[in-house]
Amino acid sequence: MTAGGDTAEGRPETAAPAAIELRGISKAFGPVQANKDIDLRVPKGSIHGIIGENGAGKSTLMSILYGFYKPDAGEILVNGQPLTIADSQSAIRAGIGMVFQHFKLVQNFTVLENVILGVEDGRLLRPSLAKARGVLKQLAAEYGLNVDPDETIEELSVGHQQRVEILKALYRQADILILDEPTGVLTPAEADHLFRILRGLKAEGKTIILITHKLREIMEITDNVSVMRRGEMVASVRTAETSAEQLAELMVGRKVLLNVAKAPARPGAPVLEVRELKMVDDEGVERLRGIGFDIRAGEILGIAGVSGNGQTQLLEILGGYPEKGSTLSGAIRLNGRDLPLSGGGCNAAERRRQGIGHIPEDRQVEGLIMDFTAWENVAFGYHHAPEYNRGWLMDNAAIRDDAEGKMERFDVRPRDAALAARNFSGGNQQKIVVAREIERNPDLLLIGQPTRGVDIGAIEFIHKRIVELRDAGKAVLLVSVELDEIMSLADRILVMFDGRIMGERLPHQATTGDLGCLMAGVDPATTAPEDAIPPAHKHVEELPGESA
Repeated sequence: MTAGGDTAEGRPETAAPAAIELRGISKAFGPVQANKDIDLRVPKGSIHGIIGENGAGKSTLMSILYGFYKPDAGEILVNGQPLTIADSQSAIRAGIGMVFQHFKLVQNFTVLENVILGVEDGRLLRPSLAKARGVLKQLAAEYGLNVDPDETIEELSVGHQQRVEILKALYRQADILILDEPTGVLTPAEADHLFRILRGLKAEGKTIILITHKLREIMEITDNVSVMRRGEMVASVRTAETSAEQLAELMVGRKVLLNVAKAPARPGAPVLEVRELKMVDDEGVERLRGIGFDIRAGEILGIAGVSGNGQTQLLEILGGYPEKGSTLSGAIRLNGRDLPLSGGGCNAAERRRQGIGHIPEDRQVEGLIMDFTAWENVAFGYHHAPEYNRGWLMDNAAIRDDAEGKMERFDVRPRDAALAARNFSGGNQQKIVVAREIERNPDLLLIGQPTRGVDIGAIEFIHKRIVELRDAGKAVLLVSVELDEIMSLADRILVMFDGRIMGERLPHQATTGDLGCLMAGVDPATTAPEDAIPPAHKHVEELPGESA
């Protein structure tokens, strides 16, 4: 199999021009070999995907190309010319731009100010801003990157913030654009629009390198794809000559189930009952508008919806840490017992004691303390457990032993419990959180975005563990923006919009179109008014000249 003139081993077959060529790139961090003898060839004017498990070395390789790291060995050629890329400024001068998974934007600056930041023409900002305004207008027309240049970043949707990052790169005259997990925080409509933008860039002769773990996106948007595993390049193939199943096997080194294998649910008694739950935040905005549902033992209830429609607030309230200054009303019952909505009994520690586990939406902010070790993070929230203590003192040796066992069972890599959480890849950070919460065997597990930024092998593993918990008679509340994940895992599906439950569906009866309408505030079973979608949501989903 070949990719853009490469053999499976990455050797060029033809003299077709290459935008990027890497030869024998190696990089080690102490005893960890992040990249080993990597060869990569990216043809000009193509969209080239790079996939691999978390920790496979993808981001390290792209960081070398963008000048963040210096390779220990190897050669970089840009447009056929050998080049030393000492730093990101060198990469920019070579026509390389990079859009990171976590955006590098100043939140209280305008779009224009962010675009010119670092490339101002002299000490006076006014000429730079005027120049940037004209260039942005041209780029918006050329590539469909519509965004208000005078709006501050914090007022933009995530999809529009990503457009600003692309505009920054194009303003710096990038001909080669690297995107790291670009759809990890986008709605389906925003992801579709991003693909239209990328196709437009390709049509204009730009070269795109796309790092992603989503095989559907690879199959849809790329011309060629290279597969990395454990620091090595194991294959380069033409996308049209492969399949998602073959790519998954190349990534993991074994066959992978792309669909969740599970028996029908056997629901028991209600574990969680939510009645007329309302929440008004400290600014007087109603975030939850009379939410009500049940979850029974032995079932997974999925909640679908575009981010920002109340799912985060719901998980936080159930987890025992509602937003400060918010006002709550309604009722929550766990195993028939009322749970307080405020006061001393409403806190995360008490919720855990009552049998609620929580895998939060943002693992780095709410799930882990990034500067602490893996073994310390495994104990967080459960540090009062008898097995972790000897009288008045914590038994650190017992905690380390427990962490090492969890890391082995959940295949956390590298298997070093003394390593700080920030030194693990995103997927392995997620495994640490999942291991901590699932192995506590909670009666109710709250899960927010369980596989965000996680590779295919880890997704399969996490999904299996969730189903095993369900089959053990536990209740699971799953919140995800990934419709494929919701439809594959959930036994029942609720859709939230603007703080309300818009409808309930069974997975075998639901379609993505049906769920998409509900996510936009329109029930296909009824005649919905045109103004069913508030302006804030229209801004995200309905852009000038396009349809969501």
